[in-house]
Amino acid sequence: MASVAKRAGQKKTSTRKTSTTKVSTKKATTQASFSRAASQIEPRPAMKGAVHQDEKVIRVRGAREHNLKNIDVTIPRDKLVVVTGMSGSGKSSLAFDTIFAEGQRKYMESLSAYARQFLDQLKKPDIDEIEGIPPTIAIEQRSAAHNPRSTVATTTEIYDYLRLLFARCGKAYSWAPTKQKRDGTVTARSGTPISATSASQIVDGVSRLAEGKRILVLAPTVRGKKGFHRDVLEAYAQQGWQRARVNGTIHDLRDVLTEPNENPLDLGRYEKHTIEAVIDRIAVNAESRQRLAESVEAALRVADGSVIIAIEEQNGDTATWTDHAFSSKFADPKRPEYALEELEPRVFSFNSPHGMCKSCTGLGSMLEFDEELVIPDPERPIAKGGVAPWKANGPGAMVYPRVIKRFCRTVGISPTTPIGTLEPALMKLLMHGTDGKKDTKYGINWQGVMPMLADWFNKTESQWVKDHLHQFQTQKTCPVCNGDRLRIEALHVVVTSAHKADTNRACSETVIGRPKNDGSMLNIAELARLNISDALAYIENLKLDSEQQHIAEPIVREVGNRLRFLASVGLEYLSLDRRTATLSGGEAQRIRLATQVGSGLVGACYVLDEPTIGLHQRDNDRLVRTLRHLTDIGNTVIVVEHDEDMIRAADYILDIGPGPGVHGGRVSACGTVDDIINTAGSITGEYLSGRKRIDVPTERRKVSASKAITVKGAKENNLKNVDAAFPIGGLVCVTGVSGSGKSTLVNEILLKAVRRELHAGRDKPGQHSRITGINKIDRVIEVDQSPIGRTPRSNPATYTGIFDDIRKVYTQTRESKVRGYQPGRFSFNVPAERGGGRCEACQGQGLKRIEMHFLPDVFVTCEVCNGKRYNRETLEVLYRGKSIADVLDMTCEDAIDFFENHPKIVRFTECMRDVGLGYITLGQPSTQLSGGEAQRVKLATELGKGGGTKNDPRAYTQGSGNSLYILDEPTTGLHFEDIRKLVSVIHMLVDAGNTVVVIEHNLDVIKCADWIIDLGPEGGDGGGTIVAEGSPETIAKNTKSYTGQWLKQML
Repeated sequence: MASVAKRAGQKKTSTRKTSTTKVSTKKATTQASFSRAASQIEPRPAMKGAVHQDEKVIRVRGAREHNLKNIDVTIPRDKLVVVTGMSGSGKSSLAFDTIFAEGQRKYMESLSAYARQFLDQLKKPDIDEIEGIPPTIAIEQRSAAHNPRSTVATTTEIYDYLRLLFARCGKAYSWAPTKQKRDGTVTARSGTPISATSASQIVDGVSRLAEGKRILVLAPTVRGKKGFHRDVLEAYAQQGWQRARVNGTIHDLRDVLTEPNENPLDLGRYEKHTIEAVIDRIAVNAESRQRLAESVEAALRVADGSVIIAIEEQNGDTATWTDHAFSSKFADPKRPEYALEELEPRVFSFNSPHGMCKSCTGLGSMLEFDEELVIPDPERPIAKGGVAPWKANGPGAMVYPRVIKRFCRTVGISPTTPIGTLEPALMKLLMHGTDGKKDTKYGINWQGVMPMLADWFNKTESQWVKDHLHQFQTQKTCPVCNGDRLRIEALHVVVTSAHKADTNRACSETVIGRPKNDGSMLNIAELARLNISDALAYIENLKLDSEQQHIAEPIVREVGNRLRFLASVGLEYLSLDRRTATLSGGEAQRIRLATQVGSGLVGACYVLDEPTIGLHQRDNDRLVRTLRHLTDIGNTVIVVEHDEDMIRAADYILDIGPGPGVHGGRVSACGTVDDIINTAGSITGEYLSGRKRIDVPTERRKVSASKAITVKGAKENNLKNVDAAFPIGGLVCVTGVSGSGKSTLVNEILLKAVRRELHAGRDKPGQHSRITGINKIDRVIEVDQSPIGRTPRSNPATYTGIFDDIRKVYTQTRESKVRGYQPGRFSFNVPAERGGGRCEACQGQGLKRIEMHFLPDVFVTCEVCNGKRYNRETLEVLYRGKSIADVLDMTCEDAIDFFENHPKIVRFTECMRDVGLGYITLGQPSTQLSGGEAQRVKLATELGKGGGTKNDPRAYTQGSGNSLYILDEPTTGLHFEDIRKLVSVIHMLVDAGNTVVVIEHNLDVIKCADWIIDLGPEGGDGGGTIVAEGSPETIAKNTKSYTGQWLKQML
């Protein structure tokens, strides 16, 4: 994106093919209200291109990691430094694989060998020397943890502080039921404040609860603590108690303490244990009341106000004991059996057995079989595919079809009856069974399809069966805690605030006994459901007495700081209970950044990978201020970045290039923005100066909402009953600030719904009324930035499919025919016993791993094949003087000429060149490709299959030219020049008759769109509506659209 100030007065001479245009650099200004010149982002004071000798610096000498060409770099300390350059030029090799790796390695060398063996260690980079490097911290754009227990609040440690706040300042209310339905569903609760409970009230409650039953009166003194605890047992014995219950088992202390052994019960030292003194064993009746009262009082004395009553429940010949906790401190005065142990932080933890909901174990949701997935096609016969998990060639094929046929015979229907034609009562019987009773109408005792599936899933030990059944399950909200994750007791502890929170988001259905829609009285789960800005207002306005204020002051300060830091990096729309697994890479990175800012660390070197990912232009200035805060307190911040605002805000810039791959690895320019602009040969400088730019199309395709795929009534997440039209045959950009609902609309609804309709996809689309116009397309393809393979065995040649053709070429050589070699001979994955020609010493990897226990593992070139992957006999087969190993080391650009007589190979390699990947080798491991490179490999593959124009000789007959492509932020990791090539490729796809939907913030892509859907106006609860839609010119005229206000400067 070239400078707006440089481009404001230039003529529109560009074409839709987005060719590079050379223009003269002129001074110009713009009066637009959102002018970039008037942006809050101001460049730092100018620095010289060469760093001053007296400054504190990081000196890198002889960096040769990956494609770096033995470069020397001097980076100023305590400054904001941006490393930029084309994709694959060596930016990450310098910033992460060299500077970060060496900084962390040197720090870890200061640790003991014992400590180092527990840490992942990075290998020493290929450099001569690095001087002046502080300890380094990498904040990358990887996706967040996939642990379902990890949330925004837990990741930032905000939840730990909230647990402490509720334990020390929360007010507990009774959850005792006052009204219930016949099925036991609670419709009303007491809701009275819990006060101190006397021993007599506890006795009254126990008498009602255990009348005529045997009980144990227990004094809990050790709860979840590690150790052997002999001293506790000895104290019991000295006080006269003869028995103790340890981890649920009763022991006679007269037998246990006979030996002078510090661990008489053989307990694990590092395991958590629970120990209670057995005060008495009583059969509850009117005569035993006095004895019960004395025992309860004794237990309260021993256990500091707590007592556990274990009640015996007879179930046939077996007896089970159920614990009931009582407290002289927190209990309902009218229903003392509803008692709460002393408030501790663990009570509010959904990861602790003391706090988690027992039904969902603290996850808030449960995996259940989904009837829509179990019966995907109502037209299929009952016994022949009507129940999808019981398909003929799947697990259980020998059992369940016969079971379903027996059901059909019993109820008098044909097994070939379409399952969707069953009357509702019979369908309910088929799916859910008779619950162990005999059906009166059909005289059948039938378990039901859904219970059978659940039993099968729970009882099987086969991972194959579990994987098969898992595709028919969906996550559903836990019916006990309604997604709150915690036990009912913890949910009835609240803190009040003068700020009234959003009741639509906050108020829980689990808490029944308090005023409805009271947003000023929230429990911890409700507070966690608030977005960051709402939670900050709530926390800053807590209603506390003087003693509570003194206790809460440091807690509120820490929580407030962390919330403000999250807001400062543009994440105020996120809710605190948002699972980190659902965050984008950019959001996860900015959360880690906010956590680091909150730590207040000084003297470190932070290395960040494109922190502006997913951030709207409007919010860039806040992110820059956060990074500047890190440098102002004494840290060095190195950012790998392509965003123009970030580049212009930097103190110092390193432009790596000039090209990608083998054409890069050098320092093209360094210094301030002016230094970069004035350096000849810097492509970044060309775009910053405006001498190069991505042109606005002179003519846009005629598209309209009348001929479109239309999503009606979208209500998933924060979408507010949105109707969105995606015109067929055009480039459609979905824009809006972070959190406005773009990914929900496109990925969760449009993509999943179309995939389900056209490809029988099992993913359940987000909530919407209907989708029209799907019949106008033949297929849907998602082109994302996920890796094209998870192992080094995957590479561009295998992904595109041309490696099969290359192997066939080698089988057609004279030497192969003489030896009888088949295509498998030239695969590095086929072992020798199956006719493969790989090197068995390294199993076709070319490298061997040597374990170094106190050092990182070392990978050395295989001494048998010298890294060629194949055995000697296979390498003797040559085509045009090259072996199969030589071809894998060949760049895509070189392969075009080498395989000139093989049209399919040429077609795909030309497509790789056209998307800007001519520099990568055919055999480059997929694990070494960046996200942007992986995405362009996928685009090239689609182009090779038929994405070219109809007059293009590369067009492939299998391509339909009537596909829907969905891309999510394809400009991630791309330089201005890479974006120009990407836009050109996207236009090729559209020109072939396809429809491309792109979620994007980059204005250079947005301005080239045929149709824009702008969501907003804000993120989170403030978004979810369509602010504007139409051509870029239409959006630019809309004063309510943030995207339009920035786009206006580009057109």
